[in-house]
Amino acid sequence: MAIGSDSSWDLAVDNRSGQLALVVEIKRKTDVSPEWAAKLRRNIFAHGTFPKAPYFLMVFPDKFYLWSDAEAYQDQGEPTYTINASPILQPYFERAGVTADQISGASLELIVMSWLGEIIHSEQLPENLDASQQWLIESGLYAALAGGKLEHGLAA
Repeated sequence: MAIGSDSSWDLAVDNRSGQLALVVEIKRKTDVSPEWAAKLRRNIFAHGTFPKAPYFLMVFPDKFYLWSDAEAYQDQGEPTYTINASPILQPYFERAGVTADQISGASLELIVMSWLGEIIHSEQLPENLDASQQWLIESGLYAALAGGKLEHGLAA
């Protein structure tokens, strides 16, 4: 995937057709409000030329913020979904022997890669997903990621 030198997503996922479906920004900060996340997102877009993706996910150790729909790239508003990250990330933290407060940026990125990888390569039917991840189905993100390809370190 050719991406301009200005862009530097932490992670991205291409859909089955090879088109960019999701970009992910990962931060170690906790207790972030939706307003703060929206402001950070505006700043990110204001300082670079980024490829358009239908989904934008901002990951923090305690919360995920997801912007979804075709206009997600331009929408200046607050996230479409605010997700409690604990049920999703806690099993990974436990396996790594760390808490959300102790996690390093690199470790958090690896955990998010593992979680996304499980979705991309899942044989599990979406109906069997844990209740904490129903937003994946509702938003259409699960369908967009299934069978896709994870891209890492998109900084040029």
